[in-house]
Amino acid sequence: MTTGRPGLREQKKQATREALREAALRLALEVGPDNVRVDDIAEAAGVSPRTYNNYFSSREQAIVAAVTTERETRVAAAVIARPASVGLAEAVVEAIVEQYAGQPDGAPDALLLITTNPALRTAFVDSATTIEHPLADAISHRLGDTDPQAARVLAASVAAAVRIALERWVLPTSATTGFVVLSGSLPDLLRTALAPLVPALEAAEGCGAS
Repeated sequence: MTTGRPGLREQKKQATREALREAALRLALEVGPDNVRVDDIAEAAGVSPRTYNNYFSSREQAIVAAVTTERETRVAAAVIARPASVGLAEAVVEAIVEQYAGQPDGAPDALLLITTNPALRTAFVDSATTIEHPLADAISHRLGDTDPQAARVLAASVAAAVRIALERWVLPTSATTGFVVLSGSLPDLLRTALAPLVPALEAAEGCGAS
């Protein structure tokens, strides 16, 4: 897994993505997410609506991206950064908890915005799927590229567990009112959701070492 400095084109793409997600969150906080149009976000970021659609499929996705801020990359980097003496299962669980337990950018306003809007809650929960491919690369790196398919399966399972934990965390207390009370400790929910995957992660590491 490469960690070198990205090329100029990739840097420009990253800058555009950052400008779009920051504009989306700023507008959502100013006028409310339901009053933000894709055209407004694109204009605020200085790009065309067509360019916007190359990066995000909806306004909700852009707003949530401002809160999660490349979390998938940070999770993968954290897994790789764990020393070899730390087992794969511990490396993955601790990386997930570490990167999800921190306060999002603009917290608590950004978090309140997400938890009080059904469409944003859904986008926030669905954002867990973005960790799958970078995490698969990180797991494959730690296993020595012995079984890329196993790494993909493990990463997909971890992403699903994270999604379940996030879903429980932002679950509305009432189907009629949609009022949300954050349910318990997110780190605890993540650890509980990931616990059934620990034996599989340990077994994969054992196979790689044999």
